[in-house]
Amino acid sequence: MSLQKPSELPLRPRVKIVVAVVAASALGLAIAAAVRHGSDSTPDRLAATPGWSFAARMPHRRSYTASAELAGKIYVAAGMVGNTGRPLDLFERFDPSSNDWTSLTPLPRAFSAGAAASLDGRIWVVGGNSAEANGRQVYAYDVRRARWSPEPRLPAPRTNLAVVAADGRLYALGGLDPVSPTRTVFVYDPSNRRWSEAAPLPDALHALAAVVFRGEIWALGGRVRSGKIQRRVWIYNVARNSWRAGPTLPTPMETLGTSATGDRIDAVLESTYITYDGRTSRWLRRPSLEVPRHALAVYTIGKTLYAIGGCIVPQLEDSSVVEKIALPSLD
Repeated sequence: MSLQKPSELPLRPRVKIVVAVVAASALGLAIAAAVRHGSDSTPDRLAATPGWSFAARMPHRRSYTASAELAGKIYVAAGMVGNTGRPLDLFERFDPSSNDWTSLTPLPRAFSAGAAASLDGRIWVVGGNSAEANGRQVYAYDVRRARWSPEPRLPAPRTNLAVVAADGRLYALGGLDPVSPTRTVFVYDPSNRRWSEAAPLPDALHALAAVVFRGEIWALGGRVRSGKIQRRVWIYNVARNSWRAGPTLPTPMETLGTSATGDRIDAVLESTYITYDGRTSRWLRRPSLEVPRHALAVYTIGKTLYAIGGCIVPQLEDSSVVEKIALPSLD
């Protein structure tokens, strides 16, 4: 993989086109293989459910955002306007109950390809890159006070990473350093305001997704140093500080959006929407987005899944589109 300057990441229009083609081809091959071999990691049916519809658009179009859910509302921070490469300091909140957006206090700095999670009533934004951000920045937004505060920085620069909150701590998984993918798992404990390291990822990854599912951290997809997009899923047990292999994705996926609730994990990338059924350990194929996008935010609120912003394919233009779908049944 050719080296790129931090300010150029994650602008990779040629790579994005390849990703879309590879993902579509791999999905077709995986489905054919399932028919022949009965693979339990491949979607086994197309759910007979209504498709996606549109919700209120974001006030601004953007991709590679840092987003989190708190108290039934979705917070979207930073990101970029990909066709210009301009990083953003925007911070906006979507309320599904009223189907509207609110502009909030902007971030102290503009950057893209960071990640976020909610913890202790705050929205934490971690990593990301721009000319004025070095990839180590961490900011926390106090929802009650409506203000940002700088927090202890990451031990090393990271962009295109994944962040989740588990067991009262923040976990920052993988990402670019900011040129090469990494295996590191940085853990932040707000009680002592310190970062430490957990067991590293089995693979050096960036552009991965992560969710907390059944008390464990699942790292899904991503891209390795060779540039190959991954189908692998890795599961981290917090108590044991160890990783194990999980149910392989039916198709290679990077810059995907994911959400976990109950017995399911929903994953969305461009024209691929799949659901993992934790009861049967199978992936199920779902209806495609009306507007295929990558580097988007995906969240479940109640019984509805939302897909927010991202980069449209094949135009490779950032979008303000928000789509929603009633969660397809696992039965």
